[in-house]
Amino acid sequence: MTDAVDDQQLHELVEQSQDLHSDAMRGHRAAVGDYLEATASPGQQAGGGTERPTDAPPAAHSAAAETQAQAETQAQAETQAKAQTQAETQAQAGEGGWWRGRGTTRRRRSQRAAMVGIAGTGLVAAGAGRASAATSDIAILQTAASIENLAVSTYTTALTLPFIGGTMANGVVKAFAMKTMAQHAEHAQAFNAAVVKLGGREQNDPDPKYAAVVKAAVPTIKGPGDVVALAIILEDVAAQTYTRNVSEVGTSMLRMLLGSVAAVEAQHRAVLLAVQALLPVSNGALITLPPNLATLPKAAGSVAFPNAFYPTTMASPATEGALR
Repeated sequence: MTDAVDDQQLHELVEQSQDLHSDAMRGHRAAVGDYLEATASPGQQAGGGTERPTDAPPAAHSAAAETQAQAETQAQAETQAKAQTQAETQAQAGEGGWWRGRGTTRRRRSQRAAMVGIAGTGLVAAGAGRASAATSDIAILQTAASIENLAVSTYTTALTLPFIGGTMANGVVKAFAMKTMAQHAEHAQAFNAAVVKLGGREQNDPDPKYAAVVKAAVPTIKGPGDVVALAIILEDVAAQTYTRNVSEVGTSMLRMLLGSVAAVEAQHRAVLLAVQALLPVSNGALITLPPNLATLPKAAGSVAFPNAFYPTTMASPATEGALR
């Protein structure tokens, strides 16, 4: 197999991929920080007067802050109800005696009590809604981490094959596989870091559905084309899953995180689609940097981008890789 590689061109290709990946990782750190700030209770906001213990886990911070906020609002509602009832009683006494208005006072006290109860119920419901949204976000992030874990293990296995990581390997394909594997590892770390900050557990296992697909495919691999086809499936599943979950997470910060990583996976897929198209044409001889444009087939210019809008039909369910 021809192994024609221009070191400068290869460096530029890897650098472009790394720039996109680095942008995604910077977005991840900013997004998670902003998410935690946005979902903090009023008592945790700047100037709120409440300090969070640094040694408590994120879930404890959230629960304690939620309880404190509910207690404070409940107390305020009760104080306001008492003050209003007292004012009405005094006004009735001034109009000719408290007994003339005692029926009305009782009714109004009942109304005040009901209002206090409704306020408390509303707080509990709001807290439950926030908790439910956080749980859903954690599941989505755990599933994302599981997909990345599977990609890492698949590329690791592929690089042990002589035609991907050995002496028979095309230099461009090998370099791409090594860099892509490293990026997937960082994506998994990023998703798990977000999970932990939101109070969840790290997902260190592979996606169960596609782990079975990879397990079944590995024994049938005969050449680089088989590896590329399998990698395309995994990159596509990752990109489609993150693209769909952009609209499922609860904040714009997490939408930015998923969207930026989806772009990296889509780039991986585009490169693999181009490689897949060139492998059968020349047994890898056309996979060079820089490419010989005069020898490339017509499809080389468009095969990497088959869709105007990225599809989501292969997206994994949010709970597919979530821990239970």
